[in-house]
Order: sequence, then C-alpha cells, then structure tokens
Amino acid sequence: MPEESSPPEDVFTDVLRTLGRAAEAGGIDTEVVERLRHPRSILQVAIPVRLDDGSLRTFDGYRVRHDDTRGPGKGGIRFHPDVSLSQVKALALWMTLKCALVDIPFGGAKGGVVVDPKELSPLELERLSRGFVVALGDFVGPDTDIPAPDVYTNEMVMGWMVDEYSRARGRRVPAMITGKPIALGGSQGRDQATGRGAYEAITVVAEREGWEPGATTVAVQGFGNAGRSVARLLHADGYRVVAVSDSRGGICAADGLDIPVIADQKAERRELDAVYCDGAVGDTEGADQITNEDLLALDVDVLIPAALEGVITGDNAKAIRADWVVEVANGPTTSQADTVLADQGVRVLPDILANAGGVTVSYFEWVQNRQGLAWPLDEVEGRLRDVMRRSTEAVLDHAEDHDVDLRTAAYVLALRRLEEAISATGTKADFTSA
Repeated sequence: MPEESSPPEDVFTDVLRTLGRAAEAGGIDTEVVERLRHPRSILQVAIPVRLDDGSLRTFDGYRVRHDDTRGPGKGGIRFHPDVSLSQVKALALWMTLKCALVDIPFGGAKGGVVVDPKELSPLELERLSRGFVVALGDFVGPDTDIPAPDVYTNEMVMGWMVDEYSRARGRRVPAMITGKPIALGGSQGRDQATGRGAYEAITVVAEREGWEPGATTVAVQGFGNAGRSVARLLHADGYRVVAVSDSRGGICAADGLDIPVIADQKAERRELDAVYCDGAVGDTEGADQITNEDLLALDVDVLIPAALEGVITGDNAKAIRADWVVEVANGPTTSQADTVLADQGVRVLPDILANAGGVTVSYFEWVQNRQGLAWPLDEVEGRLRDVMRRSTEAVLDHAEDHDVDLRTAAYVLALRRLEEAISATGTKADFTSA
C-alpha cells in the first residue's frame, strides 16, 4: 500500500518552530522570541464588489502587521483562493526577519484577499483592489504599513490602490505603496528586483563554490515574475536552465531551454488583458512536458522553487536530488523537509535572504518617494547588488563559522538585529534588581 501523506500543518505554527530553533541556536533573549510569536495587529475585512452582471459578491481580506520595532510594516498583498489568516501571519513574520537580515528600516507585514483573480474581469479586479484599500483605511500608510505586489498582484493593481488611497485623502501619497507604475512614482528596477536579488545571491554562492555556469544545471519551479527574472539572468550568464514550470505544468530539456523565447511566449498570451498572463510554459514545443512534482525531483545542481509556500514537504523531500535549493518563493520548504534535506546533504539558501531583492528595492522606492527623487536603473541595481552581496556573504560566513545550516544562520543574524532594537526599550534584566 502507498504511504499516507502527512496532513498539512498550520503554516504559522511551522514558522514558529523554525524561529524557536534558530533563537535557541543563537542564544536570543526569550523576551524577543515572545514578542515575535505574536503579530502586533491583525485586520480582517469584507470587501463587497459589484460584478459585471450586476450581482454583488463579498470577498474576505486580511492585513497583518507583525512587527514595527525597526520601522513601518512592509509586505505584499496577494490575491489567491488559498489565502488564509495563518498564511498571512506567517508571511508577515518572514518579512520581519527578511527586513532585519538585509538591514533595511522596516518591520514585517502582509495582506491578502481570498479570490481567484483569473475569474474576474479587469473592471471587477479594479473594483476589488480599490475596495480593499478603502477597507484597510488608516491601517496602511507611508509611516505605518506600506504594501507591495505579491502573488497575482502587479504594478497595475498597485496603481489602482495608490490612486484610491490618494483620492480619499485629497492629495497624492505615492509612498503609501511600492511596486507602482513608474509614471505614478514607482522605481526603476522594481519589477525585476526579486529575481535580480536572487541572482546576486546565487552569484556569491557560485564564486565560493567554484561553479562554472555552462556546467551548472538549474530548474525553476514557478515561472511568474520572480522565476522568469532569475531564469533570464542565469541563462544570460550561461547557466543551463533545463526545466521551468508554472501552475499548469512544465517543460524539460537536458541541453537547456531558450529562456528568453519561453518567457516571451508566455507573456504574449493574456487572460486578463494587460494584467495576467494566460500562456502556460507547458505549451512550448521542442521540450518534454513534466509535472511540478517531476521538476522538483530532477537531478540538477540548483533547484529554484519560485511559486508558493509549502511545495517541499516531509513527504517529498526525499525525492529532491538537487545539490542546492534557492528559495525564491516565500516558505517553499517546511521545517520537516528542512531536516530531511539536511540529512541528504542538500544546502538551502533560505527565502528571507534569496528573495529579499523585492523588499530591498521597495525600500528604495519608498525613499525616492519621500525625498522626491527618481534614481536611474543603474543606481538601483548597484545599490541592490551591494545589499544582496553583503547579506549573502554574512550568512555564508556565519554558517561556516558556527557550523550551522544556512537557514539557521540567516535567522540568527536577523534575530540579533531585532533583539538589539527590542532590547533597547528594556527586557527583564532592566526591570529586576540583581
């Protein structure tokens, strides 16, 4: 009989388990851990939307501000049918750690609406986007909590949101959201920032490991904006990207895929005009079709999960044959899978480092909006390169110096920065006599 799959675990509980392990390894003050176990504030809203056929439909939405000790909350908004409060809490906690790790002055936040956006017309999507901002009210803003794009949201959605927020306040407030169209105050380089940040991190690893791009094979699970960007950049450097996939399946070619052609083909077909791509990478000719599970099990040097959380679990981790897993998605590897991968000698470059390019350039955008500046693309990319290389070097060094895995190293470095900020307002030692 086949083995039974383990039941899915609450994702926030799983994140807290990893947090606890890292805090113990790093000797982090227990009061700091206690603070981080509880989100600072949670808002749940209902968004009524008038559909094109005249009917009314109400959508559930969430916004979680996990921590703002080091600065305003920062985090994306996703539109997805599987959005849940537990998921949003976990994503907000990861964002807290991510901002601390790369040392930008933000805390963590996240938001989401329970919806399949591909079922909505462009006009219905616009009404939902504007309605969500209205429902959030003063919970978000340039000094409190700054949203950004995430799964199934993009710069157009951000444009609708900043327009609605500004209209309600009678003035332009571009710094209330990032990932906007450049014409509305967005930053050069923001659309490719997550993928470019991952590429910079991989480049540091490659230099240390002595990889030769032409002899290094890569598989990318998730061919959305981030996955496409990192695949394009690695392909341009000569890496052999042998497999890519999206939600409907994938393709594989042992000699490598022509990533620019595949990316352009996917982008040409649209289900929601100018908002979402319709073409599936599995439609590409000249390659073998594979499933997402097949892709995860390919014998490659680098596996890049770039879709959703929880795709590598305790049940399928033993099938992973890659030498390295680079987490461009948020939370693609569960804590149970981490243990299995470590036992197999698979090294994991964790999400709070590998996908930090997006929030880093979001920070740059916020700074430009606050100062009334517009940096050129080469300045944005240069600043991003400095942040990602510095942060990646620090994580690799800590892991080597303390003989810990890379996720533990990244968490410890992030927690130490958070500990410094949280302890500045006092801990038990400051309020009890010796």
